[in-house]
Amino acid sequence: MKIFLIDFEKNHFIIEDIDSDEFMFSFENIKNYNPKKIDKKWYIKKYPLRFSEYKIAFNKVIEEIKKGNTYLLNLTFPTKIETNLTLEEIFHKADAKFKLKYKDKFICFSPERFIKIENNKIYTYPMKGTIDANIPNAKEKILNNQKELAEHTMVVDLLRNDLGMIAKNIRVTKFRYIDKIKAGNKELLQVSSEIVGDMPKNWVNYYKEILCKLLPAGSISGTPKKKTLEIIKDVENYDRGFYTGVFGIIDEKKGYLDSAVIIRYIENQNGKLVYKSGGGITLDSDIKSEYQELIDKVYLPLQ
Repeated sequence: MKIFLIDFEKNHFIIEDIDSDEFMFSFENIKNYNPKKIDKKWYIKKYPLRFSEYKIAFNKVIEEIKKGNTYLLNLTFPTKIETNLTLEEIFHKADAKFKLKYKDKFICFSPERFIKIENNKIYTYPMKGTIDANIPNAKEKILNNQKELAEHTMVVDLLRNDLGMIAKNIRVTKFRYIDKIKAGNKELLQVSSEIVGDMPKNWVNYYKEILCKLLPAGSISGTPKKKTLEIIKDVENYDRGFYTGVFGIIDEKKGYLDSAVIIRYIENQNGKLVYKSGGGITLDSDIKSEYQELIDKVYLPLQ
């Protein structure tokens, strides 16, 4: 079994044996490390970009949407943070479906699977739509919100088309179900769907090409993908790096692949910690809500 790591712009494709000391990872029940209990009072301080700066980028995106160049764009930014925890301590304390620590460069604790291939079937689970679980009737509000419905439907359509490039008989088996995740001292509800397709029996012989064809993930880029990526590069004006790339595990003998989107991500930049986050923008987006979502996604899901 091997672990792989691909950055957002597909400039770096790293593959190592799962016992490589460069990685610590957890894929639900598959781990390559011994858990450590970290008993320590902790804090996190956030220093997000100013609303005025966010507004400039947001307005550019809206103008591009009005021109018809994009319909959905995932706008992200880095936030400087301070905490008394090390990256390794955060990794051990984090409660998440998918966790990764790469050297002393970054960690991620992602709630979002990218693709899973098992028994020659491919699965993907686009995640789009977030709300504070403590808001009264939060589930009903997020599921009945027309802006969120439109955004989620666009991502599902995008990923159906993406899977159609490498698989057959594409179908949506679950549409807009709710996951509850811990977000620091609060809980968030996140909306996901499940899409399934049938893979050729020899898919494992070219899994690298499959991954590169599907990347970057639709949920963290937008639609139409090619033009949206050009706009992202212009309006964000920073290097995402491995943030919003993917990492995963591959067992070529068993014909099994699982992978996650690299979100909920903290990067070590010369001893300073930077947390990268964002959200999807559509024509109906409210700028203050989107700015707040970017900040709310800067959290430590610690046990």
